Amino acid sequence: MKVVISEFMDEAAIAADLSGFETLYDPGLVDRPEALRAALAGADALIVRNRTQVRGDLIAGAPGLKAVGRLGVGLDNIDLDACRARGIAVYPATGANDQAVAEYVIATAMLLLRGAYGATWAVADGAWPRNALMGREIAGKRLGLVGFGAIARETARRAAALGMSLAAHDPYLAPDDAAWRLADGPVEPQPLDALLAESDVVSLHVPLTPETRGLIGADRIARMRPGAILINAARGGIVDEAALAEALRAGRLGGAALDVFDREPLDADAGAVFRDAPNLILTPHIAGVTTESNERVSALIARAVRRHLTEG
Repeated sequence: MKVVISEFMDEAAIAADLSGFETLYDPGLVDRPEALRAALAGADALIVRNRTQVRGDLIAGAPGLKAVGRLGVGLDNIDLDACRARGIAVYPATGANDQAVAEYVIATAMLLLRGAYGATWAVADGAWPRNALMGREIAGKRLGLVGFGAIARETARRAAALGMSLAAHDPYLAPDDAAWRLADGPVEPQPLDALLAESDVVSLHVPLTPETRGLIGADRIARMRPGAILINAARGGIVDEAALAEALRAGRLGGAALDVFDREPLDADAGAVFRDAPNLILTPHIAGVTTESNERVSALIARAVRRHLTEG
């Protein structure tokens, strides 16, 4: 049986868990659509990250496809209805990168609140900007989580350990769900606009759907607490990027970290909207990817695909 892997994956997991299969591992296939379609003509399984668009002609051109493994949890790049209609199983790496994303959120929140870590070259050149770099502590601040699934809960646990108070907005989670009662402190359910108005740090943890596209637009950014931090390591398209950049330039917000963008990879034209926005961290959709999480995600998906192809 043939397995095609179109984006980067831990090679040790391929060797250990896909041995015995005909495996085509080419992380550059995602950028060569014709070659990818040709490779899939005789494939039994496809393993992707978030950039490979598994839909339309790609699915139609893979008549033997039985399984798609997703090295991550978001499934907006996969046509689930089309896969279901064809009987193609889809396996996300649920839970395998939760810790990595949670650490990213906490780290960027602390970095932006403190505001002192960009002074290396000024200090090395003899400047001593102590007064200008007096930042804020994370302890005692309020973290507002938009969406309260597994990654948000991991983030909440770390925030509680640092002395933050917690709130979350998740209309799909029952009021009596045990998730609202973390061991390190309760999480207050809130309507979205109230959460935005009262949180010092807002972190997004929702999928990209028609309902969440543009969820954090100019009007909601204006409702956020002055000096607040906004972090999006969920999906691009949820935040109005131009409105966010303008709020940073105007000094309305204290900072922002974006790991995901409406257009990915972000090119120079799309990135121009952020030019000269202060207190802004931009990263290339890497929050969930660490050495450790890549090993976990890769092993989980390789084993799921192997199990599906060998056991049906």
